[in-house]
Amino acid sequence: MLQLAGLPLYYENPIGRLYEHPDGYVVVDYNAGQRQFNTFQAFLNHLENLLKRRGWNKMLANQRLLTPFSPEESHWIREQWLTVSHALQREMIAAVLLPQDVFARLSMSNLMQGVQREGVLVYRVFNDAQQAAAWLGQTS
Repeated sequence: MLQLAGLPLYYENPIGRLYEHPDGYVVVDYNAGQRQFNTFQAFLNHLENLLKRRGWNKMLANQRLLTPFSPEESHWIREQWLTVSHALQREMIAAVLLPQDVFARLSMSNLMQGVQREGVLVYRVFNDAQQAAAWLGQTS
């Protein structure tokens, strides 16, 4: 179970919520349902701002309720948003709680394989939030 009670909420919109974890990472908690592209971009831009503000490069992404990424979203994440990690001069490190939707899992897997080869993102998938948080604690 992902424990969010007591974590400072940084941002919220229809896409989800961004929390600041005291162990030095962002908890990205996605909502269920269809997404508007501009709202999705705003959500990830706020994530970028939080990472830069704190000097962090780690996140725990709760994608359990996530629906598949659209081709437009996948392209934007890969070609635009993930370049943020280069501005930080560090790879992004993400512990990902797998989506329940099989097609969302496939969509996320395809996207992540492409960016991991480019050295932009180090990620690992989990079914358990405590294991995901423990793994983030062991990464540098």
